[in-house]
Amino acid sequence: MKIRLLSAIVFGLALSAAYAQDAPAAPSAGQDQGQRGGMRGGMRGGMGGMMGSGTGLVGTVVEVAADHYVVKNDAGQTYTVNFSANTRIMRQISPPRGAGAGGNPPQALKPTDIKVGDAVIAMGETDPAAKTVGAVAVMQVDPERARQMREMQANYGKTWLVGKVTAIEEVKVTLLGSVDNAAHSFVANENTTFRKRRDPITLADIQVGDTVRVEGAVKDGTFVATTVTAMGPQQGGTVPRAPQPR
Repeated sequence: MKIRLLSAIVFGLALSAAYAQDAPAAPSAGQDQGQRGGMRGGMRGGMGGMMGSGTGLVGTVVEVAADHYVVKNDAGQTYTVNFSANTRIMRQISPPRGAGAGGNPPQALKPTDIKVGDAVIAMGETDPAAKTVGAVAVMQVDPERARQMREMQANYGKTWLVGKVTAIEEVKVTLLGSVDNAAHSFVANENTTFRKRRDPITLADIQVGDTVRVEGAVKDGTFVATTVTAMGPQQGGTVPRAPQPR
């Protein structure tokens, strides 16, 4: 499950730029605190975006070869990441401080640009028994971004959720988590804000089948939503934008 979650995080990061047009304009310096909250809200949605898109891992490169990398994950396990001419090798470009949530699109790299010691995300079909990944894409990320992804992983289900709505019962909404394929639920109250893209909506506008991203906190064992963003019915390849970590 950890590998699946990290894969979802990475794909969301890679594709979050596609949703930049939905992000509000960058605020002034006096609104920096609100901006940071908005960026966190944007990044979480895309983390859960690659529902059913294969698997992958995040870790540190410990060996580089002509057709593969050896990558060590947080658990100390080493995986052989096999790549070919069809594998996309990229670098995630972090947005400048004070920029909007969309960030920059990934930059193409040559396989030799990946070095020992680099933090990378390898995306593709993973064989846990053989400890191999058939990489569709390999993304180089800075160590801080890798740390942020680990932090977001730890906070899934605690401060954010993303998934497809499966049931609505009064103020309780149940969804199938896009990140872990498990059932989650949240409740709304008078302080919960709902929106679809930039437009304000209400709980009554949320429909079964919609993909939503949710921010909030667990209180007395119940996830209480502060912000719910509806993405509409889930379609193949549709990736909600992912939230910036704290």
